[in-house]
Amino acid sequence: MAFRERFGNGEAGGRSGWGLRAQRSSLAGLSTDEQDCKQRLFQQLVKILDLSLLAGMDDKEARLQIHQVCERLMAEEALPFNASVRQRIITELQDEVLGLGPLEGLLADKTVADILVNGPNQVYVERQGKLEKTPLRFDSERHLLTIIDRIVSSVGRRIDESSPMVDARLRDGSRVNAIIPPLAVDGPMLSIRRFAVDRLTAENLVQLGTLTPTVARLLEVVVKARLNVLVSGGTGAGKTTMLNVLSGFIPHRERIVTIEDSAELQLQQPHVVRLETRPPNIEGRGEVTQRDLVRNSLRMRPDRIIVGEVRGGEALDMLQAMNTGHDGSLTTIHANAPRDALSRIESMVAMSGINLPSRQLRAQVASAIDVVLQVERHEDGKRRLVSLQEINGLEGEIITMSEIFEFARSGVDEEGNVLGRFTATGIVPKFYDHLKRRGMDPGLEVFQPGGGV
Repeated sequence: MAFRERFGNGEAGGRSGWGLRAQRSSLAGLSTDEQDCKQRLFQQLVKILDLSLLAGMDDKEARLQIHQVCERLMAEEALPFNASVRQRIITELQDEVLGLGPLEGLLADKTVADILVNGPNQVYVERQGKLEKTPLRFDSERHLLTIIDRIVSSVGRRIDESSPMVDARLRDGSRVNAIIPPLAVDGPMLSIRRFAVDRLTAENLVQLGTLTPTVARLLEVVVKARLNVLVSGGTGAGKTTMLNVLSGFIPHRERIVTIEDSAELQLQQPHVVRLETRPPNIEGRGEVTQRDLVRNSLRMRPDRIIVGEVRGGEALDMLQAMNTGHDGSLTTIHANAPRDALSRIESMVAMSGINLPSRQLRAQVASAIDVVLQVERHEDGKRRLVSLQEINGLEGEIITMSEIFEFARSGVDEEGNVLGRFTATGIVPKFYDHLKRRGMDPGLEVFQPGGGV
């Protein structure tokens, strides 16, 4: 698709076009004169450059072309700016033409976990689990809408008044959600959940305090022994990060099928099949749901099925897959406690339209899922595994569970850091015999009271 078709042809009008009025990012540090200079340069760039040719270049070459033209224009105007200011203006112009405007600097900052845009004049970021406001802003709602349109169109999706909500992803796998008027009352809203380019490992989580070495080793043998694992937690608790770490323990010889609403898992194995849902088109047709993909994955000869997050009727198909030979499956769910996670699965099965007796449904849940991991983001911004529980079975109408490890919280220090330690509860899980039969004995001492460090 030509550059002008994707981003506007430089003519006035059109919500998604840049227009001859320059769209300025107004990044911190630019004075009014510098911003005016940037506006004039942008107007001249649109007139001089063949933007359709830039669309066919790789990013490095296109940025070089823009840099050369900007330097020539600056020399012609004899601008009274030093070299660092000129370079900053050029970089921002490159970001406006080729990237995501004022968001480019944040996307390059590895300390930023989330980017939250509340209309054109408010941009927040999350660093180390805490929100802070930035001085960045967009020139107008049209400017922000253009950036949103650029993101969603790159993955074949659309956003407009008839379809004002969309989920998408960036090239690095970061998750994007956008919602625009009339649903967003105060202007377009954009949320970007960042994912590190370098995938986190179990060792990284140990260093961050999310796990202990003992718990990390136990999780490794649990995955390699093909137990079915459910990761539970709230928004931003680190469920997807934990799922990525768990998937890293899967042997490279196995065929893995991943199913997600928006592809964001970062698997390193050589034999991975990635499936992604598709929203309905403008006529309301062509939708492909996670349930459709789970059903299809069963015909793809998977060794492992990983569902990014169960949200609806696919929960029933996932349970049936786990109970019919597809052991070693991994998935996540939004829930505040392991027991709540099982209740949510029951509710989601009801969304499938199949009316199962309560006891029969709970028997399927108890048989399918072996381990439930609960992750939380505490007030100090750190994400921790707070509970590792085993599902024992069904007693009457109740699914019985045993907590094997817990994060025993003891308080908060003067700097607001949560105090506590990981510890074993003293319960030896039923899956311990399963691990031994597979030659993966972690040792009984791991489960002794006070263990887990």
